[in-house]
Amino acid sequence: MIEFYWPATTGEWLAFAVALITVGFGLLLFIMPRLSLRILRLQTMPDHPDAVAEGRGTMAGFYLASGLCCLVLAQPFLYLLLGLGWAFTALGRLLSILVDRAGSRFNGISLLIETVLAVLPLAYVFGFI
Repeated sequence: MIEFYWPATTGEWLAFAVALITVGFGLLLFIMPRLSLRILRLQTMPDHPDAVAEGRGTMAGFYLASGLCCLVLAQPFLYLLLGLGWAFTALGRLLSILVDRAGSRFNGISLLIETVLAVLPLAYVFGFI
């Protein structure tokens, strides 16, 4: 029988918390895609309501799958995947700030949050915490 694994160390708890936050983002996108897109400052075109499927399908799918796999299986390689996913998200935002001149308060706060969400599981996987 498979049992749910509860984290034992501080590092595991921090990585577990990032997985929970990731699942939360995924659920928000899955259940309320229009609100999520509005929070992300994205909008669909009136003549293309099917674009909401991108938020609900593509974006929510990856958040939910990666977060839930980390929560259920609790393997270091999965936390590595989660940390790298958030790290590349932060890198993409940083590149956009620098190259696209998209520097704004929203992007600055988002970059900070994404960096923290990347660092915590990676620090656990590499033994820093």
